[in-house]
Amino acid sequence: MSPESMAILILLVSFFIMVFLRFPIAYAVALSSLFTLLYQGLPLAIIAQQMVKGISSFSLMAVPFFIVMGVLMGSGGISEKLIALANACVGWMRGGMAMVNIVASYFFGGISGSAAADTASLGSILIPMMVEEGYDDDFSTAVTITSSCEGLLVPPSHNMVIYATTAGGISVGSLFLAGYLPGALLAVSLMIGSYIISVKRNYPKGEKFSMKNLLKQLSVSFWALAAVLIVVVGVVGGIFTATESAAIAVIYSLIVSVFIYKGLDWKGVWKALEDCVNTLSIVLILIATSSIFGYVLTRLHVPELAAKAIIGITDNPILLAILLNVILLVLGCIMDMAPIILIATPILLPIATSIGIDPIQFGIIVVLNCGIGLLTPPVGAVLFIGSAVSKVSIERLVKATLPFYLCMIITLLLITFFPAISLWLPSLFR
Repeated sequence: MSPESMAILILLVSFFIMVFLRFPIAYAVALSSLFTLLYQGLPLAIIAQQMVKGISSFSLMAVPFFIVMGVLMGSGGISEKLIALANACVGWMRGGMAMVNIVASYFFGGISGSAAADTASLGSILIPMMVEEGYDDDFSTAVTITSSCEGLLVPPSHNMVIYATTAGGISVGSLFLAGYLPGALLAVSLMIGSYIISVKRNYPKGEKFSMKNLLKQLSVSFWALAAVLIVVVGVVGGIFTATESAAIAVIYSLIVSVFIYKGLDWKGVWKALEDCVNTLSIVLILIATSSIFGYVLTRLHVPELAAKAIIGITDNPILLAILLNVILLVLGCIMDMAPIILIATPILLPIATSIGIDPIQFGIIVVLNCGIGLLTPPVGAVLFIGSAVSKVSIERLVKATLPFYLCMIITLLLITFFPAISLWLPSLFR
């Protein structure tokens, strides 16, 4: 075995052993890289250099700002207002509360950009409300956790910023625009699944549709939804960069939460910022350590070798596209979202582009695959949050989620094989 092959073996085997032993992913990434560098006899100063290089990016500064924006808005009393708006839109349908849950997640996702925040915030309100109205608790939780993945696709999503930075040269504004239709398609798919189950189980309808009530709720929720407009219109219109728009959105969110909705006082603001620090430390450590891992992968030519190996299986672009999705789904079962984006993108993106998948479209595919991974054991963070919020066991919750997995897989395949779903809006505003 050549020294390079042995180094690759050390890197990958040590990494996956630590993942299966449930090491924190940042430690697994850093230690496997360290072992490989020691084997190759390279100076360990490379580790510090690559960690600093990984987080020394102006574009990545948008990530902490978007996280702070989401926490401030999520803590500022907007959840109830968005639920009321969603109820005015779709509450009249059979299984109306399930539809409200899905639409509210679409609205809330555009503010938080986090499936975990969506599940914790909306789930704590909507799951008890649905159970009280006659919905099964496992169904209510399954709807909540699956619809929370819309927030990963609907801008502003900090995971899209991470992908854009990792992929290199991808427009954040184009990625933001690309997420709207796939997010809406996922919502429609989940609503169809919910409607079929609601009819079968005879879940209740809500009150009749009222345009007056819709306009009233829209006016109340306007200040929250305007935060998304500031970011997306500013970035797409070239008024400011993603990082600048995120900073402006933080200030706007602070004003709305404290002075308009009055859901936060200054003590609550400091508590929200404290929560942000915990999240940010995890994300930035992952980005820094993944930069070392990416450096070692590139040095050992792993992306090129992986591309040759995958293309060697088949040259059929349809099968290759399905294979890329399967790889990402399997990774989602054992890893969290940010590490998958940081590690898999440099390896899989060249393969995707070689079969005609646009980098922007591939970004949406990666994000949705990772979103499905958040709902699958043994590492599905959102699955465990939903179980904790509703007190429904993981076994019952996974069983109740099976029909919604199907809805999400159908959406994923549509996004994969119909590029216009992702690329129409970016091409319209380009």
